[in-house]
Amino acid sequence: MEPVVFVAIVGGLILMLLIIGAPLRPVRFIGQGIIKVIIGAAFLFFLNTLGNQAGIHVPINPVTSAVAGLLGIPGVAALAAIGYWII
Repeated sequence: MEPVVFVAIVGGLILMLLIIGAPLRPVRFIGQGIIKVIIGAAFLFFLNTLGNQAGIHVPINPVTSAVAGLLGIPGVAALAAIGYWII
C-alpha cells in the first residue's frame, strides 16, 4: 500500500471521528489497555535482560505482556517464578 493512500485513509478516519464523534469511554479504555500491554512488554524485556545471568527467561508475547502490564511488578515476579520453577 502506498504511503499516501495509508495517510489518506488514516486522515479520513480521524476526520470522520471528529465529525461524527466517538464515545470517549471505550476509546480511553482500549487506549489504556494498549499502554499497559506495552509497559508489560518493557517490564519483561528488562526482566529477560537482567535475569539472563540467573537463567530466567520469560517469553514476550501478548498474553505474558498483558499479565505483566495489568498486574505490574507482582505479575512479572509471578511469571518469573512460574518460568523458573514450573516450566
